[in-house]
Amino acid sequence: MGLDLDGRAHARQRWAARGALTAGGVAVLLPLGYARVESLLLVAVGVLGTAVTVAALWWVLTLRGPARAGAVALAVATPAAVVWFFAAENLLWVVTVSLALWGFAVWAGKFALSSTRSHTVTVPEHHTPPPRRPFLIMNPRSGGGKVERFGLREKAEKLGARVHLLDPERHEDVTELARQAVADGADLLGVAGGDGTQALVAAVAARHGIPFLVISAGTRNHFAMDLGLDRSDPAAGLDALTEDGVELHVDLGFADTHPFVNNASFGAYAVVVQSPEYRDDKVRTTLELLPELLTHQRGPRLTARVEGTETGGTAVVDAPQALLVSNNPYRMDDPAGLGYRERLESGVLGVLGVTVANAAEAAGLLLGRHSTGLTVLTAREVVVDADRAEVEVGVDGEALVLPTPVRCRIEPGALRVRVPKHRPGVPETKPPLDWRRLRKLAAAVGRTALPRQRALSPEAAPPENRTPPTA
Repeated sequence: MGLDLDGRAHARQRWAARGALTAGGVAVLLPLGYARVESLLLVAVGVLGTAVTVAALWWVLTLRGPARAGAVALAVATPAAVVWFFAAENLLWVVTVSLALWGFAVWAGKFALSSTRSHTVTVPEHHTPPPRRPFLIMNPRSGGGKVERFGLREKAEKLGARVHLLDPERHEDVTELARQAVADGADLLGVAGGDGTQALVAAVAARHGIPFLVISAGTRNHFAMDLGLDRSDPAAGLDALTEDGVELHVDLGFADTHPFVNNASFGAYAVVVQSPEYRDDKVRTTLELLPELLTHQRGPRLTARVEGTETGGTAVVDAPQALLVSNNPYRMDDPAGLGYRERLESGVLGVLGVTVANAAEAAGLLLGRHSTGLTVLTAREVVVDADRAEVEVGVDGEALVLPTPVRCRIEPGALRVRVPKHRPGVPETKPPLDWRRLRKLAAAVGRTALPRQRALSPEAAPPENRTPPTA
């Protein structure tokens, strides 16, 4: 039975690889066969149109007044003109079919490669007794009122937790609330709220060596997503308070003394969110501030010294318009995985820097990691300096102003997070597409599977193991 299932898996893998190669080949040959010489023009127009559109978007962000209006018109007109050209030349259907085939080829290829090797990193689970005196902080305003909508306070109290509901009318120091709860004997701290509040309480839990509970009652819940929790049902996280709970030991990041479970951002975004007008009109405030920020006429000029990179050395990121330092790196090799972290216990920071001087370099960002304007690194420590005594920093979405230089570091395995054993898990991401490996897979799998099946027949068995024929 096991061999039969294994053979079926090999067959699916083989046909997926062959399907990917076939679809990819047809996607390339269709324009060549139908348009012939015009296919080169088709590719050139598509590439040029994409580059001009990205460049126009750069001008939208860096210009003002009539020039910005012209850039908006160019950003809209360019893709429309490309589509019109394809339609006028009777090539639009060719482009559409080729793109569809290429999309299928990429999907099938990743399916085939993921069948040969697992790319899902499983964080070790630690089985520990449920807490006896859990203390939870809940923000009734988070996520548009999820605390009340899902009955989180009542459900938590039924499970024996002591719940403190934050007062919407006055500021409360959640760090001090957590410290006092530990002093009163709490053996678990938890938060139903945004990632900024999560980080502050998580740091107290880590400092005292007690578990931390994440309840996905915020708006985005990035940390909960990367822990594999059910973001659509915050109440499901309370199952961790029972015997069903397990612990994950994950890392915790710090910008100086300020903890973060997700990231610390520097540069344009960090300056924009500091503006008093940002909360009332985010789009208008952003468009008003970005021209000077992106051209270094306003805001800090940053320099980041990245220590302990993949090569073991030091790298310098000079004058980035935006710099993101994350608690473990985000996926960058697949658009479907952007915004996800496959691991939270790798012990390294992720570093993402954007340095763009003009429209051409902005268009070059289409090359992803190979772009000269994009820096992607991992590090043990990042020291961010600036041409001023203080710098704006967004720490898990909270707007801060910190003295320079700002030292970002990571404490590996510092945080014990208690989660339900049964949870959706982190969305599975496919491996980067390797066409050379895909060709070998399509050609070799069928042959490698064959000897295993032949070994089941008496003729294929070694002579000493064959059963003599009966008369």
